[in-house]
Amino acid sequence: MQPTFSTAPDGTRFRDLNGNGVMDPYEDPRLSAAERTDDLVGRLSLEEKAGLMFQTVIELGEDGGLLETPGAISKSPTSTVILGKGMNHFNVHHISTARAGARWSNNLQRLAEQTPHGIPVTISTDPRHAFVENSGVAFSAGPFSQWPEPMGLAALDDLDVIRSFADIARREYCAVGIRAALHPQIDLPTEPRWGRQAQTFGYDADRVSQITAAYLEGFQGDALGPDSVACTTKHFPGGGPQRDGEDAHFPYGREQDYPGGMFEYHLAPFREAIRRGTAGMMPYYGMPVGLERGGQVIDEVGFAYNRQIVTDLLRDELGYDGVVVTDWELVNDNHVGDQVLPARAWGVEHLDAAGRMRMLLEAGVDQFGGEECVDLLLDLVRSGVVAEQRLDASVRRILLVKFQLGLFDDPYVDEDAAESLVGNAEFRAAGTTAQAESVTVLRDRDGTLPLFAEPARPRIYAEGFGDAALDAYGERTGRPEDADVALVRIGAPFDPRDDLFLERWFHQGSLEFPPGLAVRLGRLAEHAPLVIVVNLDRPAVLTPLVSIASALVVDYGSSDEAVLAALSGRIPPRGVLPVEIPRSMDAVRASATDVPDGTVDPLFPRGFGLFPRAQAPEPAAARQ
Repeated sequence: MQPTFSTAPDGTRFRDLNGNGVMDPYEDPRLSAAERTDDLVGRLSLEEKAGLMFQTVIELGEDGGLLETPGAISKSPTSTVILGKGMNHFNVHHISTARAGARWSNNLQRLAEQTPHGIPVTISTDPRHAFVENSGVAFSAGPFSQWPEPMGLAALDDLDVIRSFADIARREYCAVGIRAALHPQIDLPTEPRWGRQAQTFGYDADRVSQITAAYLEGFQGDALGPDSVACTTKHFPGGGPQRDGEDAHFPYGREQDYPGGMFEYHLAPFREAIRRGTAGMMPYYGMPVGLERGGQVIDEVGFAYNRQIVTDLLRDELGYDGVVVTDWELVNDNHVGDQVLPARAWGVEHLDAAGRMRMLLEAGVDQFGGEECVDLLLDLVRSGVVAEQRLDASVRRILLVKFQLGLFDDPYVDEDAAESLVGNAEFRAAGTTAQAESVTVLRDRDGTLPLFAEPARPRIYAEGFGDAALDAYGERTGRPEDADVALVRIGAPFDPRDDLFLERWFHQGSLEFPPGLAVRLGRLAEHAPLVIVVNLDRPAVLTPLVSIASALVVDYGSSDEAVLAALSGRIPPRGVLPVEIPRSMDAVRASATDVPDGTVDPLFPRGFGLFPRAQAPEPAAARQ
């Protein structure tokens, strides 16, 4: 779809967004983004300014139409939030096809043209190029090319691959009209139990800083432009050191500890993100406990509520002047069906919604994530509690990004082009190769790997693998006694929970497998060489599996086809661990929350992998 252009008396083509027949400065494509921003800020009503300061979820209607009812998670019809509330930043969830995504994006932009100044919509997304399906964290790939989770990209230890992934993801996002990424997530997961590690790049601060630079280069380029996707880097100043590994989405996970004094270590990748010009920054939900910095005690409130963190540290000390958007739903509780997720107002739970919003503004945030309570902000301004000039400062930052992305000049996308580009064969092949190569071999007793080297088709006993993938390598048998090899694929352990909304999708709690698993798998190993593959979304305690597996392998988000390609050597695995594998839960509980490589005598150290053999010393567990 093409935008409608007008022509100025001097021949300049422009979009007459406010319909006054004149090329106003904010509509003039010859002016700089800063000049256009300054002009538009002065034209906006209070209601328009307020609308710009919210970003929430809206959902696709059927076949890319606009959903004019509340959705599964979204609270309001699309026209209500765009025309009624003046909002124009939206986080998209499920996208069924590339064509539907592109059509929906165009429909949003067409609707936005009806607003007083025709401000185009910015569509954002959480990661959606891997395997995790959790509406609070990430989405599985769907029509997009599928890659390992970020932890798997880190396991490749290859900046060129990460830069290539980011560039491909950027092209696919742009094709469907997504121009903002709510990632990268560069938290350092030094607490082994933390449930959000799959979307991180491990906890080597220097290496994560290098990865951050490559990632931002692939998505944003050297500077934001019409082909860029604007990244919101998260979660400032580092969300990894969660007390007992519990996630700050939930009340029991609100505390963040620094017993090892490693606050600056966790901050390091964010310094690099700022240096590389990340468009946005998102503070985490967590509240620091017992933290001092420069002799000053840091207030024990959620990071987004904390002026010492957002203004004193991020703005003043680090010099960041991009957009600060809160994580989702810090102001109001979220009710979905018969479940609730309390507002993440950690440390300020006693404040009402107006008090929370005021404190967030005083801390220095620009945009409220997951909220659409525009009237609450308007009331604060109209009552004199918040000055309109405070809104101007945030609105200027927010609009500048829209102008830099070229959205005011052409926000529309080509549905046919989206259908042909998104998830094309070249991109999918690159993703599958990365999935296979990221597989990390931790143990290979007696040269069990690569599998299927003989020309004869072996009999395979398998758990956790689909028939179609196995059929390329051998004949499936349901009896271990008849098998030439046994393949078992399992997930890392966790404690299932399902009280609060989103809990069921978060893998938290113990890293130990139930005791019966090793006994059962040991019986399989009595009949055939046993290859165990563990999906490592957290660093599971693998100790009970080492003695019974002929080969012990981990993946970080890989299809059955990719895992088998790695095990067979068709695509040789070359992953190395981006985190250490602890020997026991006792070691985990005794470790300091914020310290990298913090457990005593780990089973496998960070950086270890047999194919190719990493520089880290080979642990005895790999040889037994």
